[in-house]
Order: sequence, then structure tokens, then C-alpha cells
Amino acid sequence: MSGGHSHDHGAGAAGTGDHRRRLAIVLGITTTVLVVEIIGALVSGSLALLADAGHMLTDAAGLTIALIAANLALRPATPTRTWGYRRAEVLGATLQAAVLLAVGVFVFVEGIRRLFEPPEVGSTAMVVFGVIGLAGNLISMLVLTRGRGANVNMRAAFLEVVNDALGSVAVLLAALIIALTGWLQADAVVSLLIALLIIPRTLKLLRETVSVLLEGTPPGLDLDEVRTHLLAQPHVLDVHDLHASQITSELPVLTAHVVIDESCFQDGHAPRVLDQLQSCLVGHFPVSVEHSTIQLEPASHAGHEHPAHQ
Repeated sequence: MSGGHSHDHGAGAAGTGDHRRRLAIVLGITTTVLVVEIIGALVSGSLALLADAGHMLTDAAGLTIALIAANLALRPATPTRTWGYRRAEVLGATLQAAVLLAVGVFVFVEGIRRLFEPPEVGSTAMVVFGVIGLAGNLISMLVLTRGRGANVNMRAAFLEVVNDALGSVAVLLAALIIALTGWLQADAVVSLLIALLIIPRTLKLLRETVSVLLEGTPPGLDLDEVRTHLLAQPHVLDVHDLHASQITSELPVLTAHVVIDESCFQDGHAPRVLDQLQSCLVGHFPVSVEHSTIQLEPASHAGHEHPAHQ
């Protein structure tokens, strides 16, 4: 006997629609600022401004991926894709993180080179285009603020915009230093700071998304604790073949084989045991597992258990 909870995802679809609108607005702002910053980098010769423009380029690509993923996530399940395209969100965020990591490494290497060979930089142009970039970033942050915790895709988009805003502030700081002191290496130093802002946060996001793709246990869900709690329920004799993973960042799933008293199958008590077990998974742990599949077995089934299920 097995079972799973069924839920109406209409509210989630509405939320995804709101996320798509936010992503589309931010994509338009980001693309505009990207073009402006590229022009500014060419005019001023600033690596810091070019680094910020490169970051904006990855943001534009990442937001496009996020928008596509958000649309794919709404496509219904089919017999060949039983979860639909829900995991497109995770694939999109992984691709964003990988591209952003490459940009961070490039900027870091180029920044080190420019520490020793600093080119001439136009500080006035850096200020003008840096202010434009910062204004665009702040507007984008406001647009994404309410939806940033919805899923890993939205978090990735918000993270990139925040990094861009910090990068724009750093560009303005470098321009001020160059204008007041003439120290051209300030441009390279700021570029390195931007790279250091990009790389650690990107690695963290990449670890999270790769964990989902590798069917890792959802963060905050201790399977040893789950097993102990299920074993403590009335009529439960054993729990084995226990697995938990995530389809997307907000959709954890769990499967288990649970051995219960033989009498539960004889007196019709098994369905109530199943309800109790699934209720525990929804409300007892820090991570609420609403999608669970539990196979109830009598103790006599042990002799027929496949070795892979031990």
C-alpha cells in the first residue's frame, strides 16, 4: 500500500506569473544599462566599468534563462515528463551560476594584470556611467525584492542584481580615487573587488543547484531524524529504502518502505497508519514534505524484498 498527497497548484502558478513579470521588467532595465556601460567602458577605458558591464551581460543572459525557465515550469506534466518542466528552474540557475563564475575568474585575472600595467582611465566618464548603472540596479532590486525568496531562480536573479549594484558603487569609488589622486591602479583594485563579490556567492549558488540535480537530501531535512520519528509511530516496526530529494528548490519529495504490524492489514487500520506517517512528514520537520510516497509492508514481506530495497 502506498500513497501521496495531492495538491492544487493554482496559487503557485499565479505566483510564477508574477515572478515572470518581475523578471521581464528587470531584464529590460538590465539590457539598457548593459548597453550604456559598454559605451562607458569604451569611452573611459575603465576595466572596472567593463567588468561591471560584463557582469551585466551575464545578468541579461541569466535573466533570459530565468524567464524561459519560469515559463517552462508552467507547462503541465506528461506521461514522459511526470514532473513537467519544474526542474528547468534549477537548470537555469545552474547555467547562470556557471557563466557568472567564468566572468568572475576573467575579471580577477585581468585585474591582477592591470595592477602592474595600468592604462589611462577617464574618471569623469566612469562617474557618469557608474551612476547610470547604479540607478538601474537599484530599480531592479526594488522590482525583485518581494519575489526574491520564492525559489532558487528568483534568488539567483536577485543575487546578480545586488552584485551589480555593489559593482557600480565600487566603480564610482574608483573614479573618485583616480580623480583625486591620479592612482590608476584603483581601477584594477575595484575590478578585483567585483570579482571577489561574484565568485564566492556564485560558488554557493552552484553548490545548491548541483545538489538538487544530484538528488541530494533537501537542506534542513535529517533522514536519520526522519527514520527515528517514523519508527516511533504506533504499529511501525521498520523503515527502510528511505530517500529524499528535491524536484526544484521549493518541492522536496520523499519515498520510504515502512513495515507495520500484520494486524493493520487485517483490521483495516493500515490507511490510518499511512495518514499518520504522511502527516508527520508535512508538519513535524523543518522542511515540510508534502509529496511523499510510502509503501506499507507486513513483516512477512521481508523474505520477498528485493536486495536494492534493503
